[in-house]
Amino acid sequence: MNKIRRIVAICLIVLTPFTYAQSIASFTKGMTSHNGFMDFYWDSDTGNVYLKISLNSDFLYVNSLASGVGSNDLGLDRGQLGDVRVVRFERSGPKIFLVQPNLDYIAKSDNLLEVKAVEEAFASSILWGFKVVAEDKSSVLVDATSFLLRDSQDISNRLKRMNQGSYKADKSRSGIYLPNSKAFPDNTELEATLTLTGSNAGRHLRSVTPTSEFVTVRTHHSFIRLPDDNYQPRNFDPRTGQFPLMYQDYAVPLSEDMTQRRIYRHRTDKPIVYYLDPGTPEPVRTALLEGASWWSEAFDAIGLKGMFRVEMLPGDADPMDVRYNTIQWVHRSTRGWSYGSSIADPRTGEIIKGHVTLGSLRVRQDMLIAQGLLSPFKNGDEIAPEIEEMALARLRQLSAHEVGHTLGLAHNFATSGVVRASVMDYPHPLVKINKKGEIELADAYDTGLGAWDLLTIEYGYKTFSAKEEKAGLAAIINKIESSGIPFITDQDSRINSMAHPTSSLWDNGANASDELNRIMRVRQVALSRFGESTLREGRPYSELEKHLVPIYLLHRYQSQAAAKLLGGVTYDYSVKGGTLPSSQQIVAPEEQRKALQALLRTLDVRNLKISKELVKKLLPPAYGFRRDREYFSHKTSPVTDVMGMAATAADFSTGLILEPRRANRLVQQNALDDKQVGLYQVLKSLVDATWKKQHKNSYDSGIQNAINWAVLDNLKSLTTSASASPQTRAITTGTLNELKRWLEKNHKVHRTVKFTYQQAAKDIESFLAKASEMQAAESEEIPPGSPI
Repeated sequence: MNKIRRIVAICLIVLTPFTYAQSIASFTKGMTSHNGFMDFYWDSDTGNVYLKISLNSDFLYVNSLASGVGSNDLGLDRGQLGDVRVVRFERSGPKIFLVQPNLDYIAKSDNLLEVKAVEEAFASSILWGFKVVAEDKSSVLVDATSFLLRDSQDISNRLKRMNQGSYKADKSRSGIYLPNSKAFPDNTELEATLTLTGSNAGRHLRSVTPTSEFVTVRTHHSFIRLPDDNYQPRNFDPRTGQFPLMYQDYAVPLSEDMTQRRIYRHRTDKPIVYYLDPGTPEPVRTALLEGASWWSEAFDAIGLKGMFRVEMLPGDADPMDVRYNTIQWVHRSTRGWSYGSSIADPRTGEIIKGHVTLGSLRVRQDMLIAQGLLSPFKNGDEIAPEIEEMALARLRQLSAHEVGHTLGLAHNFATSGVVRASVMDYPHPLVKINKKGEIELADAYDTGLGAWDLLTIEYGYKTFSAKEEKAGLAAIINKIESSGIPFITDQDSRINSMAHPTSSLWDNGANASDELNRIMRVRQVALSRFGESTLREGRPYSELEKHLVPIYLLHRYQSQAAAKLLGGVTYDYSVKGGTLPSSQQIVAPEEQRKALQALLRTLDVRNLKISKELVKKLLPPAYGFRRDREYFSHKTSPVTDVMGMAATAADFSTGLILEPRRANRLVQQNALDDKQVGLYQVLKSLVDATWKKQHKNSYDSGIQNAINWAVLDNLKSLTTSASASPQTRAITTGTLNELKRWLEKNHKVHRTVKFTYQQAAKDIESFLAKASEMQAAESEEIPPGSPI
């Protein structure tokens, strides 16, 4: 009998940690309760939050940054969304694990053992371990305080990676933020005030914190009920312009692609309403409402009239609340990107919340550019409404662009040459010169959606019966292919080495070379007017340089577009069975030569020098003012370095021409067809247009020397680039040797030019002697061959 009692006692001891006599109602007595998707309880005595949970049921968990740090460089913005995860609570004795299953590798199968085999083949993630404090028959209560007060946005590591100091979360300075902690039927929103303490703050962090040892933000946590099964996923097609959701399905037949692709989109069984941040001031508010509302046209056109609309966010609403599609007006200390993000179901691609971040300083940059272009202040007190009008026109387009991303649309950077066919391109202001020779901004930015936008919304959102969908979508794709509107997105557009000649950022015109020549004329007109009339009355003359920078470099983005014609190749995202061409085409040699000549004009002294009259007005910073990142760097500080400005612009253009992969393509294309422009021809033209140009006056010679050194530095960089092929390096080395011999022979010039020639020849000789040791060409890894 005693033995039996001992066994029972042992069993009770073993079982004690797994069971709780105290009920949830008893434990939470006296606490403030919030009932919703997940009930939570606030204990004002301890500052703890307790979460009532159900086990083994999937839901969405999203961590976000409700209040930001305020630096574009750090990227920790107000309203920044974090990860979107499907998770579940699982119990292990006294612990509750928050488990994230691996949805990148799955098996959609009725065979549960097949599903399990894939689940067990890939790692899952346990995001947190909670302790049970009370329980009932159907649910348990956990202490969620530590989970909510952790550094969920990984701010400490992000600051460390950017050399901004060593920081960690400080619980003594952190706590639950109750005003934005609420529970609703389908979502529970919890927010925390998080303080990170540390030392050795970097420049970016110091500039935006009142006391840099303590960085306080608010983090947000959303627990969201998964959508019902009534949403119908839609297949991705590379020709239609949506973002792809991708995962590996190991249960598909052997004849099918394991990589399954769906598109992101809202469901259309209820209106899609976007809400604008009420903290947005006028006239910006009206501009953003108008631009975002353009999308209603696309939905109306496909029979979903009234489906899309934009309203003001109620004053008592939280923009992080998942129930609201929001457009936030976000402030930073420096201008930066705007974003269109989404909270979407990772299983299906269904967008649950669209979330737009618009940087508030962008509008001021557009006004800066417009003021520099027009220089309208002859007296200083004139009213120039066209400046603000251009900036607001850009905001309308920007609002539509970022909302487009939250509707599931990718960039289309190939439409600027097709009568502005999409708001999903990056538009450069279309500045024109009228018959009087004056600059006009009335048509700087387009109004409304483009033809591409209507087509891609049609593919993403037009509704069909299950029986009609396949044929209906095929008909839309056929309409897209026959429209003549190209679709080329980020992967083929963003980097200077890209080859597609019609897909660029911030460009205009059907022909990049013609537009570059035109924009250089616009630039010339703007610079001829630039000076005292650029400034409003009462502004210091030292601010002229800030307005000068974007005008002096007005051609930079169109230069990138023109450079893509050099070694350029046209192609598309064609699919077998479609109507688009399936082969790539090298840009015609005459077009490549035309582009080269346009680019060489950007290296002409006449285009890169500014007038001596303007130089006199570019004063050093006035008392109480300073140069910041928006100004040129100066080796002549405190006075403006006009030769340095020319060198900066020349380095940019030359770097485009001599981009290593572009140079490699020129070598290859000339080998395939000797009528094509070859690398040697490009290098010879570049040297002839710069080093072999001579001038009679010292100012022009000085600017030319600044240009020449930029060219030489880029030639040397190409010679030693790891990305340059052996043929490219050989041709560039030969060009440098030819230049060295020419410099040594042509020494009978003005002494300042003579000294430059002598030094350049010595530099080339010294460089080439060491070049082979400086950098070996990259060896390309052979693709895998063995099947096991």
